[in-house]
Amino acid sequence: MAHVIPFHGTLYNPATVGDVRQVVAPPYDIIDATLQKTLHDRHPNNVIRLELGYEQPGDTTGDNKYLRAAGALKEWLKSGALRRDDKPAIYYHTIEYQPPYSAPGTPTKVFKGFLSTVELEEFGSGKIYPHENTRAAAKTDRFNLLEACRANFSAIISLYSDPQNDVLTLIERSIASDKPRIDFQDDVGFRQRLWSVTDPAVLAKVVEIMHTKQLFIADGHHRYETALNYRRARRQQAGAPSGPQPYDNVLMLFASLEDKGLTVLPTHRVLTTGVPAPKDLLRMLDPVFEVTTLPFQAGNEAQVRGQFIETLRSRGQSVPMFGLALKNDPQYYLLTLREAHRPTASASPRDRLDVSLLQQHVVATLCPTQQEQEAMLYSKDDHEALNWVRQGTGTAALLLNPTKVAEVKAVASAGERMPHKSTYFFPKPLTGLVMNVMEG
Repeated sequence: MAHVIPFHGTLYNPATVGDVRQVVAPPYDIIDATLQKTLHDRHPNNVIRLELGYEQPGDTTGDNKYLRAAGALKEWLKSGALRRDDKPAIYYHTIEYQPPYSAPGTPTKVFKGFLSTVELEEFGSGKIYPHENTRAAAKTDRFNLLEACRANFSAIISLYSDPQNDVLTLIERSIASDKPRIDFQDDVGFRQRLWSVTDPAVLAKVVEIMHTKQLFIADGHHRYETALNYRRARRQQAGAPSGPQPYDNVLMLFASLEDKGLTVLPTHRVLTTGVPAPKDLLRMLDPVFEVTTLPFQAGNEAQVRGQFIETLRSRGQSVPMFGLALKNDPQYYLLTLREAHRPTASASPRDRLDVSLLQQHVVATLCPTQQEQEAMLYSKDDHEALNWVRQGTGTAALLLNPTKVAEVKAVASAGERMPHKSTYFFPKPLTGLVMNVMEG
């Protein structure tokens, strides 16, 4: 199954760069222009200069942000800002964090996983499964960076099933838990820790156990498909290479499906195009949904909103249920899918997802054109989505419950892909803790 390959990780050298906290960055796809500038200005060796450099006027095929990143990588390796480990290793990583949007005083959770390279497998091999569709523009950008730098700066996240926690138990016994190699609180207050595991016997055992596992990509579909495309391009250039090559592998963070420290957030839909008046809209939805109305006034909106969200979370565990808020309408609505419209036992895992049911029965009705659907906004925060409607940014908010990890596995195992914006796994590993520099 999965062929995990311990590797010589490339890490920042604190003796040269100082505080590692100053040179790492969040994942590139959640960095806006303001944060990009903040990180760029923070430290001359911040990984943003590799992962998401600036475009400049006059850029050409011979001088562009990808080639500038490659030049910086080469220079940092030469100066000692980055240093490649002497021994092959896997890297145990924990993140202690506060679940997002949780009430004050909510206990922290600890996400646990390990970083390694893994041999690339084409989808359909029965070894590595995607669960979401990808978009071409993002893959082109990542391909250009990979081609120029020949390095993975950030890890793809994959999930594997390990009910007995054999892998992490083995790893945890092999480290000095009180002596991590990296230990700091990041910009949002999460504790980031990293250990390197180099004991050959432990590495061999981890590789052996993981060889029995299937992998389900949780985050990083674009980068995984890019790595496949890059391997094809290199093989085409090289003809038939003798033996395994560095580009046959990709950097991955492995986490257990059963890990209680993994959080999946919902991705709510906020419409920005016109919708029917409340009475007409409810009439349209009535054949498919039982509607519960929760009216509020200025003085009790917060209390009613809390009841609305709590009911959606609790009752939505057993029946398909969605939340609805409309612009200039002092009511929240709970939409419970009528039994006649619920998926049958023979329905595909994809068709049983809440996000698929919402798309089929609500979004397709209210946003019948592709243009209207592309005008939707997305939020992982219940209150942000509802506030956008209260403030007039959106015309309607559609709240979902989060997709379950088991549902992700079921969809992927069936060879299907989820609708766009179905899952948001949390926490996201920082970029720059460990890199896979293939050549340099």
